[in-house]
Amino acid sequence: MDKQKIYEELQRLIPKEHIKQDEPLNQYTFTKTGGKADFLVLPSTFEEVQNCILFARENSIPLTILGNGSNLIIRDGGIRGIVLILSHMDRIYMKDGLIIAESGATIINVSRYALDQSVTGLEFACGIPGSVGGAVYMNAGAYDGDISQVIDSAVVLTDEGELLTLTNEEMELTYRSSLIAKRGYIVLEARFAAKKGDPAAIKARMDELTFLRESKQPLEYPSCGSVFKRPPGYFAGKLIQDSNLQGVSIGGAQVSTKHAGFIINTGNATATDYLNLIKHVQKTVKENFGVDLETEVKIIGEE
Repeated sequence: MDKQKIYEELQRLIPKEHIKQDEPLNQYTFTKTGGKADFLVLPSTFEEVQNCILFARENSIPLTILGNGSNLIIRDGGIRGIVLILSHMDRIYMKDGLIIAESGATIINVSRYALDQSVTGLEFACGIPGSVGGAVYMNAGAYDGDISQVIDSAVVLTDEGELLTLTNEEMELTYRSSLIAKRGYIVLEARFAAKKGDPAAIKARMDELTFLRESKQPLEYPSCGSVFKRPPGYFAGKLIQDSNLQGVSIGGAQVSTKHAGFIINTGNATATDYLNLIKHVQKTVKENFGVDLETEVKIIGEE
Protein backbone atom coordinates (compact mmCIF):
# COMPACT_ATOMS: atom_id res chain seq x y z
CA MET A 1 0.00 0.00 0.00
CA ASP A 2 1.51 3.36 -1.00
CA LYS A 3 1.87 6.26 1.44
CA GLN A 4 -1.02 8.29 0.03
CA LYS A 5 -3.37 5.32 0.39
CA ILE A 6 -2.19 4.70 3.95
CA TYR A 7 -2.82 8.36 4.77
CA GLU A 8 -6.35 8.20 3.33
CA GLU A 9 -7.16 5.02 5.22
CA LEU A 10 -5.81 6.38 8.50
CA GLN A 11 -8.16 9.35 8.18
CA ARG A 12 -11.08 6.91 8.30
CA LEU A 13 -9.85 5.68 11.67
CA ILE A 14 -8.40 8.78 13.36
CA PRO A 15 -9.28 12.50 13.14
CA LYS A 16 -7.12 14.09 10.44
CA GLU A 17 -5.58 16.61 12.86
CA HIS A 18 -4.12 13.71 14.84
CA ILE A 19 -2.19 12.30 11.87
CA LYS A 20 1.17 13.71 10.73
CA GLN A 21 3.25 12.65 7.71
CA ASP A 22 7.06 12.61 7.61
CA GLU A 23 7.10 14.01 11.13
CA PRO A 24 10.51 14.66 12.79
CA LEU A 25 10.58 12.61 15.98
CA ASN A 26 13.21 14.77 17.67
CA GLN A 27 10.29 16.93 18.78
CA TYR A 28 8.92 14.01 20.81
CA THR A 29 12.01 12.58 22.56
CA PHE A 30 13.69 13.79 25.74
CA THR A 31 17.10 13.66 24.03
CA LYS A 32 15.80 15.95 21.24
CA THR A 33 17.21 13.51 18.66
CA GLY A 34 15.73 11.08 16.14
CA GLY A 35 14.74 10.92 12.47
CA LYS A 36 11.31 11.14 10.85
CA ALA A 37 8.26 8.89 11.15
CA ASP A 38 6.46 8.02 7.92
CA PHE A 39 3.20 8.52 9.83
CA LEU A 40 2.76 9.76 13.38
CA VAL A 41 -0.65 9.06 14.87
CA LEU A 42 -1.97 10.47 18.17
CA PRO A 43 -5.06 8.43 19.13
CA SER A 44 -7.30 9.53 21.98
CA THR A 45 -9.39 6.39 22.67
CA PHE A 46 -8.89 2.66 23.13
CA GLU A 47 -10.93 2.09 19.98
CA GLU A 48 -8.67 4.32 17.87
CA VAL A 49 -5.59 2.42 19.08
CA GLN A 50 -7.32 -0.88 18.36
CA ASN A 51 -8.31 0.27 14.87
CA CYS A 52 -4.72 1.33 14.08
CA ILE A 53 -3.34 -2.00 15.28
CA LEU A 54 -5.75 -3.99 13.15
CA PHE A 55 -5.24 -1.74 10.09
CA ALA A 56 -1.45 -2.09 10.32
CA ARG A 57 -1.67 -5.86 10.86
CA GLU A 58 -4.10 -6.47 8.00
CA ASN A 59 -1.94 -4.45 5.59
CA SER A 60 1.50 -5.60 6.82
CA ILE A 61 2.47 -2.03 7.77
CA PRO A 62 5.19 -1.71 10.44
CA LEU A 63 3.79 -0.29 13.69
CA THR A 64 5.75 1.26 16.58
CA ILE A 65 4.35 2.44 19.91
CA LEU A 66 6.11 5.24 21.78
CA GLY A 67 5.40 6.42 25.31
CA ASN A 68 6.40 10.00 25.89
CA GLY A 69 9.93 9.54 24.54
CA SER A 70 11.67 9.75 27.91
CA ASN A 71 13.79 6.58 28.10
CA LEU A 72 14.29 6.27 24.37
CA ILE A 73 16.78 6.86 21.57
CA ILE A 74 15.40 6.91 18.02
CA ARG A 75 18.11 6.43 15.41
CA ASP A 76 18.67 9.20 12.87
CA GLY A 77 17.10 7.20 10.03
CA GLY A 78 13.72 7.46 11.74
CA ILE A 79 10.93 4.88 11.80
CA ARG A 80 9.10 3.37 8.85
CA GLY A 81 5.37 2.74 8.83
CA ILE A 82 3.07 4.02 11.57
CA VAL A 83 4.21 5.43 14.92
CA LEU A 84 1.62 5.72 17.70
CA ILE A 85 2.13 8.17 20.56
CA LEU A 86 -0.51 7.84 23.27
CA SER A 87 0.02 11.22 24.95
CA HIS A 88 -3.59 12.27 24.21
CA MET A 89 -4.80 9.38 26.38
CA ASP A 90 -3.93 10.92 29.73
CA ARG A 91 -6.94 10.72 32.07
CA ILE A 92 -6.34 10.00 35.77
CA TYR A 93 -9.25 9.32 38.13
CA MET A 94 -10.44 7.23 41.09
CA LYS A 95 -12.82 4.30 40.64
CA ASP A 96 -13.70 1.34 42.87
CA GLY A 97 -10.94 2.19 45.33
CA LEU A 98 -8.22 2.31 42.67
CA ILE A 99 -6.36 5.09 40.87
CA ILE A 100 -7.01 4.60 37.15
CA ALA A 101 -4.50 6.15 34.74
CA GLU A 102 -4.49 5.98 30.97
CA SER A 103 -1.30 5.01 29.22
CA GLY A 104 -0.34 8.50 28.03
CA ALA A 105 -0.54 10.14 31.45
CA THR A 106 2.84 10.82 33.04
CA ILE A 107 3.72 8.73 36.04
CA ILE A 108 4.75 11.99 37.77
CA ASN A 109 1.18 13.26 37.41
CA VAL A 110 -0.14 9.98 38.82
CA SER A 111 2.05 10.47 41.90
CA ARG A 112 0.75 14.05 42.26
CA TYR A 113 -2.84 12.85 41.90
CA ALA A 114 -2.15 10.23 44.57
CA LEU A 115 -0.96 13.01 46.88
CA ASP A 116 -4.16 14.98 46.20
CA GLN A 117 -6.14 11.86 47.18
CA SER A 118 -3.97 11.18 50.27
CA VAL A 119 -2.83 7.89 48.70
CA THR A 120 0.60 6.56 49.67
CA GLY A 121 2.93 4.20 47.77
CA LEU A 122 3.58 6.24 44.63
CA GLU A 123 5.97 8.76 46.19
CA PHE A 124 8.95 7.10 44.45
CA ALA A 125 7.44 8.00 41.06
CA CYS A 126 7.39 11.76 41.66
CA GLY A 127 10.57 12.24 39.62
CA ILE A 128 10.27 9.54 36.94
CA PRO A 129 9.71 11.38 33.62
CA GLY A 130 8.04 8.54 31.71
CA SER A 131 4.46 7.78 30.74
CA VAL A 132 2.26 5.32 32.62
CA GLY A 133 2.45 2.91 29.68
CA GLY A 134 6.23 3.05 29.56
CA ALA A 135 6.52 2.79 33.34
CA VAL A 136 4.41 -0.38 33.43
CA TYR A 137 6.10 -1.83 30.32
CA MET A 138 9.57 -1.66 31.93
CA ASN A 139 8.55 -1.80 35.62
CA ALA A 140 10.08 1.63 36.19
CA GLY A 141 11.42 2.45 39.60
CA ALA A 142 13.47 4.84 41.73
CA TYR A 143 14.53 5.26 45.35
CA ASP A 144 13.72 1.67 46.38
CA GLY A 145 10.24 1.73 44.84
CA ASP A 146 8.91 0.39 41.57
CA ILE A 147 5.67 -0.20 39.68
CA SER A 148 5.37 -3.83 40.83
CA GLN A 149 4.83 -2.62 44.41
CA VAL A 150 1.80 -0.46 43.62
CA ILE A 151 0.05 -1.70 40.48
CA ASP A 152 -3.14 -3.73 40.83
CA SER A 153 -3.80 -4.55 37.17
CA ALA A 154 -3.50 -3.20 33.64
CA VAL A 155 -5.52 -3.20 30.43
CA VAL A 156 -3.34 -4.17 27.47
CA LEU A 157 -3.78 -4.69 23.75
CA THR A 158 -2.17 -7.66 22.01
CA ASP A 159 -0.66 -7.43 18.53
CA GLU A 160 -3.82 -9.12 17.28
CA GLY A 161 -5.96 -6.29 18.63
CA GLU A 162 -7.36 -8.23 21.61
CA LEU A 163 -8.01 -6.41 24.90
CA LEU A 164 -6.74 -8.20 28.01
CA THR A 165 -6.78 -7.30 31.70
CA LEU A 166 -3.67 -8.57 33.47
CA THR A 167 -3.27 -8.79 37.24
CA ASN A 168 -0.05 -7.77 38.98
CA GLU A 169 1.05 -11.42 39.11
CA GLU A 170 0.21 -12.05 35.45
CA MET A 171 2.37 -9.09 34.36
CA GLU A 172 5.52 -10.87 35.66
CA LEU A 173 7.14 -7.59 36.69
CA THR A 174 10.88 -7.98 37.28
CA TYR A 175 13.81 -5.56 37.24
CA ARG A 176 13.17 -3.26 34.23
CA SER A 177 11.14 -5.95 32.47
CA SER A 178 7.68 -7.52 32.27
CA LEU A 179 5.56 -10.01 30.37
CA ILE A 180 4.15 -6.98 28.54
CA ALA A 181 7.59 -6.11 27.18
CA LYS A 182 8.41 -9.72 26.30
CA ARG A 183 5.19 -10.16 24.32
CA GLY A 184 5.02 -6.70 22.81
CA TYR A 185 1.66 -5.81 24.35
CA ILE A 186 0.47 -2.18 24.42
CA VAL A 187 -0.53 -0.77 27.81
CA LEU A 188 -3.77 1.22 27.55
CA GLU A 189 -4.57 1.70 31.22
CA ALA A 190 -3.06 0.99 34.62
CA ARG A 191 -4.86 0.56 37.93
CA PHE A 192 -2.96 1.39 41.09
CA ALA A 193 -3.70 0.38 44.68
CA ALA A 194 -5.06 3.30 46.69
CA LYS A 195 -3.71 2.84 50.21
CA LYS A 196 -4.60 5.85 52.31
CA GLY A 197 -1.80 7.72 54.05
CA ASP A 198 -0.97 10.95 55.82
CA PRO A 199 -0.89 13.73 53.18
CA ALA A 200 1.76 15.69 55.09
CA ALA A 201 4.04 12.64 55.24
CA ILE A 202 3.42 11.86 51.57
CA LYS A 203 4.28 15.42 50.54
CA ALA A 204 7.38 15.49 52.73
CA ARG A 205 8.69 12.30 51.10
CA MET A 206 7.95 13.64 47.60
CA ASP A 207 9.69 16.93 48.43
CA GLU A 208 12.70 14.99 49.71
CA LEU A 209 12.94 12.83 46.58
CA THR A 210 12.45 15.84 44.30
CA PHE A 211 15.33 17.62 46.04
CA LEU A 212 17.57 14.57 45.69
CA ARG A 213 16.74 14.24 42.00
CA GLU A 214 17.24 17.92 41.22
CA SER A 215 20.53 18.07 43.11
CA LYS A 216 22.02 14.92 41.56
CA GLN A 217 20.62 14.74 38.02
CA PRO A 218 21.40 17.02 35.03
CA LEU A 219 17.80 18.11 34.48
CA GLU A 220 18.90 21.34 32.81
CA TYR A 221 19.90 19.40 29.66
CA PRO A 222 17.98 17.09 27.32
CA SER A 223 18.74 13.45 28.17
CA CYS A 224 17.19 10.00 28.08
CA GLY A 225 17.54 9.55 31.82
CA SER A 226 19.52 6.64 33.22
CA VAL A 227 21.22 5.01 30.23
CA PHE A 228 22.38 1.70 31.71
CA LYS A 229 20.86 -0.99 33.89
CA ARG A 230 22.43 -1.64 37.26
CA PRO A 231 24.86 -4.56 36.81
CA PRO A 232 24.69 -7.21 39.57
CA GLY A 233 26.96 -6.18 42.42
CA TYR A 234 27.81 -2.77 40.97
CA PHE A 235 26.40 0.67 40.19
CA ALA A 236 26.66 1.74 36.56
CA GLY A 237 27.31 5.39 37.42
CA LYS A 238 30.16 4.50 39.79
CA LEU A 239 31.84 2.28 37.16
CA ILE A 240 31.59 5.08 34.60
CA GLN A 241 32.87 7.66 37.07
CA ASP A 242 35.80 5.44 38.10
CA SER A 243 36.65 5.00 34.41
CA ASN A 244 37.20 8.80 34.20
CA LEU A 245 34.47 9.12 31.58
CA GLN A 246 32.55 12.04 33.04
CA GLY A 247 32.67 14.98 30.65
CA VAL A 248 33.71 12.80 27.69
CA SER A 249 31.87 13.89 24.53
CA ILE A 250 31.19 12.59 21.05
CA GLY A 251 29.60 15.27 18.92
CA GLY A 252 26.91 16.94 21.01
CA ALA A 253 26.47 13.97 23.38
CA GLN A 254 28.32 14.06 26.69
CA VAL A 255 28.63 11.85 29.77
CA SER A 256 27.18 14.15 32.43
CA THR A 257 29.63 15.68 34.91
CA LYS A 258 26.77 15.82 37.42
CA HIS A 259 25.66 12.15 37.20
CA ALA A 260 27.80 9.64 35.32
CA GLY A 261 24.80 7.42 34.53
CA PHE A 262 23.32 10.14 32.27
CA ILE A 263 24.29 11.14 28.74
CA ILE A 264 23.16 14.68 27.94
CA ASN A 265 22.61 16.62 24.73
CA THR A 266 24.80 19.70 25.07
CA GLY A 267 23.43 21.08 21.79
CA ASN A 268 22.79 19.63 18.34
CA ALA A 269 23.59 16.04 19.32
CA THR A 270 22.42 13.32 16.94
CA ALA A 271 21.21 9.87 17.87
CA THR A 272 24.42 8.56 16.26
CA ASP A 273 26.45 10.69 18.71
CA TYR A 274 24.52 9.08 21.57
CA LEU A 275 24.99 5.55 20.28
CA ASN A 276 28.70 6.02 19.62
CA LEU A 277 29.20 7.43 23.12
CA ILE A 278 27.24 4.54 24.65
CA LYS A 279 29.52 2.05 22.84
CA HIS A 280 32.61 3.94 24.03
CA VAL A 281 31.39 3.85 27.64
CA GLN A 282 30.59 0.13 27.42
CA LYS A 283 34.00 -0.67 25.89
CA THR A 284 35.91 1.40 28.46
CA VAL A 285 34.08 -0.04 31.49
CA LYS A 286 34.57 -3.57 30.13
CA GLU A 287 38.31 -2.96 29.71
CA ASN A 288 38.68 -1.43 33.18
CA PHE A 289 36.43 -3.65 35.28
CA GLY A 290 35.37 -6.62 33.15
CA VAL A 291 31.71 -5.62 33.55
CA ASP A 292 29.24 -5.58 30.66
CA LEU A 293 26.95 -2.55 30.87
CA GLU A 294 23.53 -3.31 29.43
CA THR A 295 21.44 -0.40 28.18
CA GLU A 296 18.29 0.46 30.06
CA VAL A 297 17.33 3.04 27.43
CA LYS A 298 15.33 1.62 24.53
CA ILE A 299 17.02 2.06 21.11
CA ILE A 300 14.84 1.84 18.00
CA GLY A 301 14.61 3.05 14.40
CA GLU A 302 16.84 2.88 11.34
CA GLU A 303 20.46 3.96 10.89
